[in-house]
Amino acid sequence: MADVAAPMAGKVIDIKVNIGDSVEEDDEVAIIEAMKMEMPILTYASGTVKEIKVAKGASVEADQVIIVIE
Repeated sequence: MADVAAPMAGKVIDIKVNIGDSVEEDDEVAIIEAMKMEMPILTYASGTVKEIKVAKGASVEADQVIIVIE
């Protein structure tokens, strides 16, 4: 299992995957806005999206898990 975490505090402005989707290493799975910049969040492992722990519009802290990949 792999956890995809937010690299810094910010606001989730988009979730690009759904539970059950297959992802490959370096796929974009979410976008976080921090310090007036949009930051794409990429996977570092291939697998299937098992859980999405945040919703669009949610605030996240640095290193908070946002997506779980199995």
